Order: sequence, then C-alpha cells, then structure tokens
Amino acid sequence: MSVLLETDEQRIEHIFSRFKGVREEIIPILQTVQEVFGYLPEDVLKEVARFTSVPESRVYGTATFYTQFYFTRRGRHNVKVCCGTACHVKGAAPILEAFERELGISCGGTTEDFKYNLERVACVGSCALAPVVVVDDKVFGLLDVKNIKECLTVEEGDQQ
Repeated sequence: MSVLLETDEQRIEHIFSRFKGVREEIIPILQTVQEVFGYLPEDVLKEVARFTSVPESRVYGTATFYTQFYFTRRGRHNVKVCCGTACHVKGAAPILEAFERELGISCGGTTEDFKYNLERVACVGSCALAPVVVVDDKVFGLLDVKNIKECLTVEEGDQQ
C-alpha cells in the first residue's frame, strides 16, 4: 500500500468537500477524482470507499464497469482514432498504425513523457469526414497517413 503525498491528501480533501459522502455520489466523486488526478489512483479509491462508507469492492466495481474511468496515468492530450464503419472503409487502420509509429506507443498506450495517449474508438459521429481523429476536443477529418503530424501540434502550454 503506497502512502499518499500531503499534496494528494489536500486534493482529496478539496474534492470531498464538494460532496456529502453518500453512496449515490460515487460516480460523480470518481469523475471529479479523475478530473483532478488524470486517472483513478488505487489509494484514492480506498479513500472514496471510506468517505462514502461503502466497501472498496463496490467502488472498484463501479469504476471498472464504466469505460470512462482509467487506472493508470494518461497523457495530457487524448488522441482518439475513429475505427467505425465509415472510417474503417476509408483507411482508419493505416492511420492508427501511423499514429503508433509517430508516437512510439501501441494503441491504448501513453507516451513516456505523458504528453499523449492513443486509443481507438467505435465512432465519433463525423462519418462525412472519414477517416477522423479527435485530439482532445478538436476534430481532424479526411485524414491521410501523410498528414497525421498536424493533429499532434498542440501548444506546449496545454495542460490537463
């Protein structure tokens, strides 16, 4: 069991101060924890269980049920490659492979500097622009493997 740093404890106290600590708040609390930490650290899940007076297994079960939650540190910038039908037909697979080469990570991974994480998604709802990639909240459509680098030009001051 790792020990929480004082700054982490202060962050947790700040998060909990916004809630009553009832069972029905588990999901919003987990969402806030992930917003603050970038993922759900194991020690924080234990604190959430204590705060809401529910078993750790229930908090963990809730967190694992929803795909929105992550248990490892992720990049500051989220690269989502659409692999839905329209994007698949228009060449999503080679685009995903090009991002893997460019970033030096496999799909589902995070760069060593924690700048980017790469994932495939089923559909982003921009089929007319297929193939599509979404970086953070910015949509890049009609992509080709030759122009993927333009998707990765994020401002260095950007923080998660």
